[in-house]
Amino acid sequence: MTIKVETTRGIAVLTMDRPPVNALDLSLRTALLEALAAILSDARVDALVLTGGPRVFSAGADIEEFAAGLDGPTFCEPALPGIVAALDAASKPIVAAISGPCLGGGLELALACHARLCDASAKFGLPEVKLGLIPGAGGTQRLPRLVGIETALQLIVRGNVVDAARAIEIGLAERAAGDLREAAIQRARALVGRLLPRVSDRDARLPEGVSAETYFAAQRAALRPCLPAPRACIDAVELSLSHAVAEGSQREFELFGRLIRTPESKALRYAFFADRNAGRMPVLPHGLGPHKVQRVGIVGTGTMGSGIAIACLDAGLTTVLTDATAAALAAGRARIEAHYASAEKKGRLSAAAAAERLEHLTLAESFDGLAGCELVIEAVYEDMDVKRAVFRELDRVLAPGALLASNTSTLDLDKIAAATSRPASVIGLHFFSPANLMRLLEVVRGRETSDIALATALAFGKTIGKLAVVARVCDGFIGNRMFEEYLRQAYFLVDVGVLPWRIDAVLERFGMAMGPFAVMDLAGNDVGWAIRKRRAIEEPEQPYSTFPDQICELKRFGRKSGAGCYAYDAAGRRSEDPVITRLASEHARAIGRIRDVSDGEIIERCIFALVNEGAKLLEEGIAEQASDLDVVFRHGYGFPAYRGGPLFYADTQGLDHVLESLLSFRQGYQGWSWEPAPLLIEAARQGARLTDTDIRRAS
Repeated sequence: MTIKVETTRGIAVLTMDRPPVNALDLSLRTALLEALAAILSDARVDALVLTGGPRVFSAGADIEEFAAGLDGPTFCEPALPGIVAALDAASKPIVAAISGPCLGGGLELALACHARLCDASAKFGLPEVKLGLIPGAGGTQRLPRLVGIETALQLIVRGNVVDAARAIEIGLAERAAGDLREAAIQRARALVGRLLPRVSDRDARLPEGVSAETYFAAQRAALRPCLPAPRACIDAVELSLSHAVAEGSQREFELFGRLIRTPESKALRYAFFADRNAGRMPVLPHGLGPHKVQRVGIVGTGTMGSGIAIACLDAGLTTVLTDATAAALAAGRARIEAHYASAEKKGRLSAAAAAERLEHLTLAESFDGLAGCELVIEAVYEDMDVKRAVFRELDRVLAPGALLASNTSTLDLDKIAAATSRPASVIGLHFFSPANLMRLLEVVRGRETSDIALATALAFGKTIGKLAVVARVCDGFIGNRMFEEYLRQAYFLVDVGVLPWRIDAVLERFGMAMGPFAVMDLAGNDVGWAIRKRRAIEEPEQPYSTFPDQICELKRFGRKSGAGCYAYDAAGRRSEDPVITRLASEHARAIGRIRDVSDGEIIERCIFALVNEGAKLLEEGIAEQASDLDVVFRHGYGFPAYRGGPLFYADTQGLDHVLESLLSFRQGYQGWSWEPAPLLIEAARQGARLTDTDIRRAS
């Protein structure tokens, strides 16, 4: 059953009942339209309340239906625009009673009702743009009429979601007094016999004193990058000024149909499902589940340790900090207090909320103070001996069953675990900086890590709002191992005469959030320098360009030192530096391999290096699925979501082409780095895709 109807005192309450989120698939749409027709034709019913129950109104369309395109169930009758039109045209009052998410098509249903009441749990939005689409059932036509064009564009073009308080402030909904269901029934009864207030009868409103031509031209000019869906959102909203809702909605649905076929929408929908499928829980024996984590210890109070602490405090967890010295411990607490003071000053957090979070923070002067923690995360200097010493101490003080986690980004977790008597309880939790803001969390499973430990780590990641991806042990795990090859190629391009800022500019135009040289300036060039020194000893047959080392020898470690590959002003803005121009040019001349390199080759050398290394990770079983690699690079390294991820992008380019490019690069400078992954060769031979989940089995 997908619809429940109860009638009380002449008011029908129609409840959508398709757990977990009332996705508006074909079955729910069919049942909804049939129930609506029956209620409207029933003379005993005076009005209708539309609800989704106490937890969720509707999260919108069933995205899985989009995969079939124009021939799929999304476009089968009854399609959502027809149901929305039927609500709008109803002769009896219809009131939406909204709890929880009211998103996408769910909000379009609510906008067609004659009133919208909500409780404090309600959240509203039209996030279709994040899937490379626009609202397809009148959202771009009704929302501007209800809240004004400027506010509507903020919601539609950005895909923002607002809470109940904001929705009430902008006139999108009304706060229910008391019980939501009863308030909606009373509101519906009050509308009986009155002229029904339809959103479609209103006029869309521009900011006062602004011409439509000037306003919308500025909106389009501000799009960076100028992708099809945001531009279509602006085009559709502009129609609300000159077209009736019915005509504007028809044009909107046509735009929706065009966008669903675009490469950007396909990539963004792939990305959506990749995120949803990441961090799958291991199957545990019946009756067993993850251990509950309420008290977290953190060893190391530097930038990373403090950021992890903030993420834990924000989640309401008791957090215990310790460090080697009292001064370091005090500095860590001061850093955390400064964060909350800043959040309070900017209005992001109330004084009471900030104080409450700090109440959960405890300082421990020794490892013994961590004894009651269910999970302890080590965030100390990236040195094997230092980390092993920390884990020996944790092994001594923590209770049986406690989880011991390392935040190492490259070191061998199995060697760290071997310093303890309980390697089954050791796991990697690689946070990305800043740890309280970055959503990605690499959960590294060691050779002896138990299923319970893995499940506990994944549950903890969810508790603190992270998107977890599981990796096995190798140098650099998923993200840093792939990024190393990306960097290697960026540095080699300097060897043949390409200036760093051109490389950054080309890759940023491709869609990367930052180019590789800007990234290393932000991360600290000395960090990469230390890794290269270690690699020179461990892997002398795989040399790097010496260019980044020359930057470090000038003590240019990046933003933290005031200069790196770029120069930085007092505000942290970067600019090209003649010192580095001269250094790069002299370096390339000394090597003697200067040649012309196209923008396309810059992109392929850097991005296909990611692809090739990703294929190796899949083949080795370091990553569980190709989509996990794409999740890591979108959320951890700024790969553009509208391209899906490195492996998805390779699939769109054709693996034959990728392989041909790799083989051509192998004929040139540093060709040893271009040995194609056997999995990539086999996938190209089969005409398969790297993102096919069964490609390893097929090969």
